[in-house]
Amino acid sequence: MSFRDLRNFTEMMRALGYPRLISMENFRTPNFTLVAEILIWLVKRYEPQMDIPTDVDTESDRIFFIKAVAQFMATKAHIKLNTKRLYQADGYAVKEMLKITSVLYSAMKTKEMALGDRVEEDNSKFKFDLGSRVSDLKVARQLASEITSKGASLYDLLGKEVDLREMRTAAIARPLEINETEKALRAAIKEVLENVEKTKDMLNNVVSDETSLEAKIEKKKQELERNQKRLQTLQSVRPAFMDEYEKIEEELQKQYETFVEKFRNLSFLESQLEEYHRLEQERFEEAENTLRMMQHKLREEERNQMKSSLKDEDSDMDVPEDEGSDSDMDEFRPPKPRPTRNTMAGRGAARFIGNMQGGDSDETEDSEIDVDEDDEEDEEGEEEENKDLDDDSLEGPTSKTSRPARGGMRPPLLEESDNDF
Repeated sequence: MSFRDLRNFTEMMRALGYPRLISMENFRTPNFTLVAEILIWLVKRYEPQMDIPTDVDTESDRIFFIKAVAQFMATKAHIKLNTKRLYQADGYAVKEMLKITSVLYSAMKTKEMALGDRVEEDNSKFKFDLGSRVSDLKVARQLASEITSKGASLYDLLGKEVDLREMRTAAIARPLEINETEKALRAAIKEVLENVEKTKDMLNNVVSDETSLEAKIEKKKQELERNQKRLQTLQSVRPAFMDEYEKIEEELQKQYETFVEKFRNLSFLESQLEEYHRLEQERFEEAENTLRMMQHKLREEERNQMKSSLKDEDSDMDVPEDEGSDSDMDEFRPPKPRPTRNTMAGRGAARFIGNMQGGDSDETEDSEIDVDEDDEEDEEGEEEENKDLDDDSLEGPTSKTSRPARGGMRPPLLEESDNDF
């Protein structure tokens, strides 16, 4: 069964007007009830007065039904059906039913075509086609010329009939010669005998060919029997190398198992190594980020400390020298110059060690140690400066004029005496 046959069958049944819708999935499995229903409908369509038993409950009833349908189609429609395939009631039964449906479908098509031609003829009666009329005129002229020529030749032959009639009657009345007849018959008999001899020779050749072929067939049969016996003996005998082959096969199986195990372990270790490398890379990147953040934080702290130290120094320099002086003396007293210190220049020379980029941990540790040492030195320098400032404020104006500033040259103060008080 092919998909094309099944599709053609369903389309033909739909065109013939079968009341039930047939699906292509109905014949995937045996469906005898549907096949019986289709066969009854086809028989009724072919011969409406035909009576066919419709009982298909038992096996014998089904067999009788299939035989009746096949006999009817063979006698009436000259269609030979395979009863075994019809009884299967599957895709192979479709092929057999397709024979009946194709006949009915072709008859329906010819009837439709005849009706269409008749309708066209009826319509053409009331139409006037000038082109067809011209061609018909040409054909009529040609036939008229042929009729005249044939009539002239016939008239000439009939004019010779008087002489030909006498010759014909003389030939019929003349008696047959026995010798000539015998010769003709003998020649025919001889030819027939030669043909018979040739046929006999061919038959003899056929017989000899048949005997030679039979001898060859017997010889081949004997060779086949010998080869079969030899094959059986070879199959029954165990080869000498079979034990070694089985042993090597077992060793190969063990080696394959070890190979699979090692390959699995190697794949696992490779995955673990890749995971370890990935974690190390993440740790390294995280350490670099933390170091970079620590450096940035240290730099910010250092800037804050520098700003706070500068503010402290400014506040220390703004303290008045003598709290017990009068307001008048304070007004006429020249302003005391503010000591300036080159702290930024002194600090910046040995403050930073290293670069701004993230480097090795040893370099960062050295830079941190240097920064701490510089901070300690700055704090000590600031304490000494504060002490010097306190001493200056306690000594008086004379000592102040004679002592230079730490961070640079101070401007000379005006001389003051005890009379000012």
